[in-house]
Formats: sequence, C-alpha cells, structure tokens
Amino acid sequence: MPNVPAPIDVTQTPEWKALEKHFEAMRSFSLKQAFADDPDRVRKLSFDLGSLHFDLSKNLVTDETIADLVALGKAAGVESRFSDMVHGVHINTTEDRAVLHTALRRPASDEGKLIVDGQDTVKDVHEVLDRMYAFADRVRSGEWRGVTGKAIETVVSIGIGGSDLGPVMVYEALKSLPRAVDVRYVSNIDPNDAAEKLKGLDPETTLVIVVSKTFTTLETLTNAREVKAWLLDTLKAQGAIDGGEAAAADAIRHHFVAVSTNLEKVEEFGIDPANAFGFWSWVGGRYSVDAAVGLSLIVAYGKDVFEDFLAGFHEVDEYFATTPLEKNVVALMGLVNVWYVNFYKAKSHAVLPYDQYLHRFPAYLQQLTMESNGKSTRWDGTPVTTETGEIFWGEAGTNGQHAFYQLIHQGTQMIPADFIAFVNTPNPFKDGEQDVHELFLGNYLAQTKALAFGKTADEVRAEGTAEWMVPARVFSGNRPTTSIFGTELNAHTLGNLIALYEHITFVEGTVWGLDSYDQWGVELGKQLAKQITPAFHDDEALSGQDASTKALIDFYRKNRR
Repeated sequence: MPNVPAPIDVTQTPEWKALEKHFEAMRSFSLKQAFADDPDRVRKLSFDLGSLHFDLSKNLVTDETIADLVALGKAAGVESRFSDMVHGVHINTTEDRAVLHTALRRPASDEGKLIVDGQDTVKDVHEVLDRMYAFADRVRSGEWRGVTGKAIETVVSIGIGGSDLGPVMVYEALKSLPRAVDVRYVSNIDPNDAAEKLKGLDPETTLVIVVSKTFTTLETLTNAREVKAWLLDTLKAQGAIDGGEAAAADAIRHHFVAVSTNLEKVEEFGIDPANAFGFWSWVGGRYSVDAAVGLSLIVAYGKDVFEDFLAGFHEVDEYFATTPLEKNVVALMGLVNVWYVNFYKAKSHAVLPYDQYLHRFPAYLQQLTMESNGKSTRWDGTPVTTETGEIFWGEAGTNGQHAFYQLIHQGTQMIPADFIAFVNTPNPFKDGEQDVHELFLGNYLAQTKALAFGKTADEVRAEGTAEWMVPARVFSGNRPTTSIFGTELNAHTLGNLIALYEHITFVEGTVWGLDSYDQWGVELGKQLAKQITPAFHDDEALSGQDASTKALIDFYRKNRR
C-alpha cells in the first residue's frame, strides 16, 4: 500500500459515541418546534459561496448536531486528507495514484507550484488546454474543414461513463448560451443510440470526437467503428469520396479527433496523433469533465465560457481548502449526509433541480457519488465498519412533483433532498399577469416548506375533510431538505455546483475510510461480457456458462431474426 495513513475506525471514536448519544435525544426532534424555539436558526444555518446561497435550516440538526459532526470530520482527518489530495499524495491507494482533479482548474499563474511525480501538473494542464482552445477556434471559425471543404456544423462525441455523462450534462445545462456547433453524444453500445444520434447528419459537415483515455474502451471503440463506417459509407454514396483506401484515410483525418493518451491506438484507428488531446492517470473519468473530456464543450461554447466554468470549480476548491469546517457549507453538507446515512439509516438522496437546463445533473451525480463511495472495503483493504454510500437520484422540478414526490412526502422512507433553483431565468415569460418563473419558484419553495412542517390532522379536519379520510391527508413533516439558491445558471455557477458535490463525496468517503477514486466494481461485468459474448454462436463457449446464462442465450438463439 502507498505510504498513506490507515483510516481510523470512526465508529470507535469518542466523536461517534457522542453522535450516537445525541441521536437518541433527536428522536423527538421537530423542525416546526426548532423554528419556533430559535428565531436565529435560519441565519445560523445559511451560507454563501460565490453567487450560491445555501439554507440548511430545514435539516434534522441542532447546534449540537453540527458541533458533533464537525468534531467527527476533524477526527476522521477531513482537513489533512484534503491537503494530501491537493498536494499530490497518492491517496488512491489501490491504483497507487495521486488524485488531482483540483489541478485541472488551477490558474496558469500556479505553474511551478505543484510538482507531482516529477511533473509540473499545472503547466501540463495548461499546455493541453491551450491546444484544445486553438483546435476549437479552428473549428468554430470554419478554418477546420471536412474532406470536401465544408465547415463543421455538428460534433458527434463518443464516450461512456465519465467520458460522456459530464459533457452531456454540461452541454444541456448551458444550452441557453450561443453555440458555434451542435453536439450529439453517443455512449450506449446499443446500436440504437448511434443510429438515432446520426439521423439527419451530413458527414461532410460532421466532426467526431472519440473520448477514451486508453483508446481500448469496448463500448466507445465499438461505437467509434460504427460511426466511422457510417461516415465513410455515406460519403461514398454521396460521391464525396471514391472507394479507395487513401480517400478513406483522408476522410478520417478530416473528420475524427481523439481525447486519449494512447497515441499508438489513436493512429491505428486512422486519427492523426497531432489531433489527440490527453489527460492523466491522476484524473478519474467521473472527475474529468473539466479536462480534455470537455473538448466538445469548448468547440460548442468557446474558450471564454470554458474558462469561466473552470473558475467556478476553482472558487469552490479554494473555499473548501480555506474555510474552517464549522463554517464550511461544503463540508457540512457532506457531514450531514453521513448523519442521515449512518444514524437515520437513509438509503437514498434526492437531488431536485428546479431548472430544466439541469435535467441531466442527477444522472451525472449518480456516477460521481455512487462510483466513488459505493464500496465495502476501506482504503487499506480492511472491511468498512458502517454503512457507506447513498443511492443518488432525482429529476427536474416540477416534473418530479407529479411522479415520485408522493413517496418523499408520505412514504415510510426518509429521503433527504437537495433543492436547487436560480433567481433569474434566460427565458422569462408572463402568462397574463403571472410571471411563470415566479410560479415555478413558488413550487420550489413550497415543497421544502411542506416537507419540513407538514400538515397536522387538526389542520386537515379544519378544512372539512371527512374523519375517515383525515389520515390519508396528513403530512408528517420533519422530512429534511437543503435549499441551494443561485442568482443564475451559467458556466461559473455550474462549475461551483459540480465542485460542491465532488467535495461532498470526498468528505463522506473520508469519514467512511474509503478510496473514493478507484472503481473496481465495474470490472467484473466487463470481464464476463468478453467471455459470454462468443457463446451466442459458439457451443463450446456456451457450455462453460451457468444454467441461467445458458437458458437466456438459448432463448436468444431461438428468437433471433
């Protein structure tokens, strides 16, 4: 194991014991009563970070809870481990790697200040960024042209996991901004994905970005070959190129670029290595949207927007590094999540953006949080000593209100929820005299109020409800929420939000003693898929499968058209 201190067993610390005792006293806690008893509660539990405002007052916490959780965070080494991380210590123990996604957004003025494994990481980052900006300018200006001389109008970005979820989410989130090209994202190995994304595209004006660090990712390379075949076949059918190998090679070099560090594989595919943009082993896929993985975003939205995006990340990094835990809303959100998972036994966590542009944000967080902390082994190889991870999920409001909010309000499970909204909208509209955005925000505010304070049986009776129906219309309240309210959604605030949840994930992982930066849990299924796939047509391969797999493949064989 790398020279990293072993995690402490937080469940054996005085701080954990204090929380256990405090939790017993909290069984009778009432948010309604807490607000009545403490007129200063909202002020004490409100925080500002850049243009984002946070209200933690509707969480199941008291002053004592916060103090005990902060003490637990300090005992677990949140501050020292974060310092180790940003200074390049190999805290990714199972892969013996540094974890330096924070270096991706450090300013160029920091060059020379972070030398890790003999490399000036900030200098390396900005060299790649400068190449990306120059390439994007060529595409956006029309200088880069396809094989027939036409300018690029559409980008097809091919990746999976962190090479897709981040860019898709950011592209959708920033759609109110002007963009030079449209981008379509292909990720699923299901041929239906590529088929639908390619519909209506002209290969003469299409640029393809293949995103795979190793350039060996099965799904990504399979989709890349499918898109390559579509591009060449369509160009030939249109008479844009002849059927020769030289023409095909020329077309690939005009229409394909790569985000990868495996230049040999890139060149084997037919892409000019000069048009490959790399990133580093110290960047995990789910932390890489602000690295070369974001190339499609720079092509679409330009250098200035991407730099503002990076600045949003860096603002949160600096805040987290310099703000004491007791006043640090990022750390407190992570610690409160631990409170719910380990003491209230909450199994899931909802993220509910009241902004349609953030409709892919919950899906992005699913990978960030669950791939990071969905583990049962600590960073020294020992078993965990308590529950870890949450199921992150959600949907944009108000759609979710008409779908799953029933469970959050009146179900038997406690589901902590983060509500995210913005004061200003790029698309204001009035329905008569009604400002529709204010109607929208009214729903945002109403939901957290209803979840916190509920509705008593007496209040229901006062409305004239029949007695037998009263229980069905009671809302218990005491359902915890955090409100995040920004001035507007832009590249900077989006960078803020992503970094916020990166560091929340870090805090939880540190308390639980996890290596939040490996993902061995995705490997076994990949290995078995390679063994199983030949069995569709090979009896010998089929004979080695388990009874269930054999039966399912037999069904496939009988019904394949």
